[in-house]
Amino acid sequence: MKTMPAITWFDIPADDTGRARAFYEKLFSWEIEPFPGVSREDFWMVSTGRDAIGGDLYRRESAEQHMAIFIDVPNAEEYAQRAAQLGGTVVGEKTAVAGRGYYIICEDTEKNRFGLWESDPAAR
Repeated sequence: MKTMPAITWFDIPADDTGRARAFYEKLFSWEIEPFPGVSREDFWMVSTGRDAIGGDLYRRESAEQHMAIFIDVPNAEEYAQRAAQLGGTVVGEKTAVAGRGYYIICEDTEKNRFGLWESDPAAR
């Protein structure tokens, strides 16, 4: 069977992180805790359950930020090129998340944003 790239993470930007945290905790019983190793008070790690994808909730930095999913791929740059060839748009540069990997933000043909995630513990 062919292995397909899967959703691995999500981002939830919020104008009021406390209000958003309460909403998701009450609606879905998600566990939302301070993100380990991050000193920002408005940056939270979201756990959606055992063996389920997780995400983060953080203070929105611009009106253009919306909820986004991240898809795990073996090579983010290769998939970004493929997205562009299929009519999508690459809207951000390859960005490192130290000790975890890299991501590139893209848009599909309908202007929906998504992230391509490439795991790499050596990322700096």
